[in-house]
Amino acid sequence: MGKALLDIKDLKVSVEDKEILKGINLSIGDGEVHAIMGPNGGGKSTLCNSIMGSPIYRVDGGKILFEGEDIAGMKVDERARKGIFLSFQYPEEIEGITLENFLRTSLNTVTGKNHSILAFKKLLKEKMQLLEMKEEYAERYLNVGFSGGEKKKAEVLQMAVLNPKLVMLDEIDSGLDIDALRIVAESINKVRTRDMSLLIITHHNRLLDYLKPDVVHVLMNGRIVKVGDSGLAKELEKTGYESIKEEELI
Repeated sequence: MGKALLDIKDLKVSVEDKEILKGINLSIGDGEVHAIMGPNGGGKSTLCNSIMGSPIYRVDGGKILFEGEDIAGMKVDERARKGIFLSFQYPEEIEGITLENFLRTSLNTVTGKNHSILAFKKLLKEKMQLLEMKEEYAERYLNVGFSGGEKKKAEVLQMAVLNPKLVMLDEIDSGLDIDALRIVAESINKVRTRDMSLLIITHHNRLLDYLKPDVVHVLMNGRIVKVGDSGLAKELEKTGYESIKEEELI
């Protein structure tokens, strides 16, 4: 394993006074791909949103260390500037803001630099060509009229432009058919750099066939109950989570 980019220690999180995460320990090294699987309501999305700093989620205990620094008290924008990115499971449609303007504003905010319109257009064109996206999408309002696959691909474009250190994909495969899933997964692989780390939340092994996780975690009832390699995801596809529930009872 590489050095720890993200190191979560005994993390406890609640929402509206209901405890969701009950002591999570998780370490992700530079360039590693980790997947989190588990039944609905187990705390998977809560974990990602807590790492990103959503104010809805209250950290009651433990630490979230990013490059050795405890970020638990930081705001969302501060975490984004440090290189943390979260893709939305259901990207919002926003009238009046073009995809290009949204991405340029995001890049300026995250980097603290004012990229000129011409320089940004060149960067955006390069990334869109890499992802085989039509340039006309840059002038369309953010996600308005986009198909499910196009919305997810726009998320990957944002990831490509911002080039974060840690990318969290919260069920980016939800609502996609087999072809759209393949296209989105291949797009993620195109924009990934060697040092970029991925934290993938998914219910399906099909996405992991493309993104090839180093480690698979099973999160149930607010706890990580099993850890393995990519073979664990294939096992879960066959057996479901019942066998793990039985192990927990032993």
